[in-house]
Amino acid sequence: MSDFGDDDRDPIADEPAFEEDPDEYYEPVEDDEADNRPVGDDEDPNQVVTSGDPNAAANHGKGTEKSHKDKKIPNDQRKTTPYMTKYEKARILGTRALQISMNAPVLVDLEGETDPLQIAIKELREKKIPLIVRRYMPDGTYEDWTCEELMQ
Repeated sequence: MSDFGDDDRDPIADEPAFEEDPDEYYEPVEDDEADNRPVGDDEDPNQVVTSGDPNAAANHGKGTEKSHKDKKIPNDQRKTTPYMTKYEKARILGTRALQISMNAPVLVDLEGETDPLQIAIKELREKKIPLIVRRYMPDGTYEDWTCEELMQ
């Protein structure tokens, strides 16, 4: 006995599987006007997404924005410490290990080592990692440090 009280009917045979006619299909309508629309102030023609420092993104478009080259702090005027933080070290090792796992050239002697992370650690210890750490300041400027400079 079923919960519905009707044991005599076959539910599969009585009801059709689809409500609509299978011969009717949806055909998308092409929007010819979408390509001819003028680009407004709110739409970027290059599809560039502003990212990075939240303060720099907040100041975007206020007229005081410098070009990307003007925001770089010269090496002789850098203010941050010349030491690699544990977060920078983790990012550097992870990035380099991923590069090595994707068959990037290894810059140290392997000596039988096959683990990409261990190879990246060895490259960092020998100051051979060809990556640059970019440190953003609150005003939108940035400093570039090589891994060799940060490993003292």
